[in-house]
Amino acid sequence: MIEVRASVDEKPERKPMKVVIKVGGSLIKEAPELVDRLVKEFGSGGLKTPEEVCSSEGLPYSILIVPGGGVFTDAVRETDKSFSLSENAAHWMAILGMEQYACYLQDKSRAVGIDSIASLPQGVSILFPYRLLRNENPLPHSWDVTSDTIAAWVAKQTGAILIKATDVDGMLRNGKLIREISVTTCTENHTSCIDFALPEFLRKNRMECQIVNGKYSDRVIQAVYGKPVLGTVVKGNI
Repeated sequence: MIEVRASVDEKPERKPMKVVIKVGGSLIKEAPELVDRLVKEFGSGGLKTPEEVCSSEGLPYSILIVPGGGVFTDAVRETDKSFSLSENAAHWMAILGMEQYACYLQDKSRAVGIDSIASLPQGVSILFPYRLLRNENPLPHSWDVTSDTIAAWVAKQTGAILIKATDVDGMLRNGKLIREISVTTCTENHTSCIDFALPEFLRKNRMECQIVNGKYSDRVIQAVYGKPVLGTVVKGNI
């Protein structure tokens, strides 16, 4: 009988570390550079991922960009104020605003676009969210629920860590940066940069969200690697 042994050179399949990065509409000027910096670090689609890019456990990365709404969703808000849209119409129009921002990000960067989260590709990809959300319809139709909570839902569904890249360093209290805050105190006196529904979503699902200033791409990359970074951690898992 011939005994077959695995080659010593064979390596076990490495499952990617999954990261969802919500890129805020407030970063519309800086976002293309941020996305391209992420692509340079982690690859995207046909662009080769550098071999040296891995965590200390030897894991590759799947990084999914969830677009904010920005000027596109702002137009829906103004339309709602002027013409009193139904909650359903405003909800889907706002998500179409996210879809437009995704189109903008893909046009201005080298990242691939996807519209399903069933299997995240290695490297950086941009979510076109409308079809997914229309099929799943997982969240309330309200202005309390914006792309922040949608990104958190995507992170939950994919088992990813959640990073919110915005145009400020994080949440402030009396003008000072809050480095860590529990969702149970998110309603207290402070300057917030997250949507109203996110704290409760994080609490129910025992998740956390790292807020970081997306104007500094190195900070976002440090957050992806799980290294200490200037920002606010919103904790719902304590």
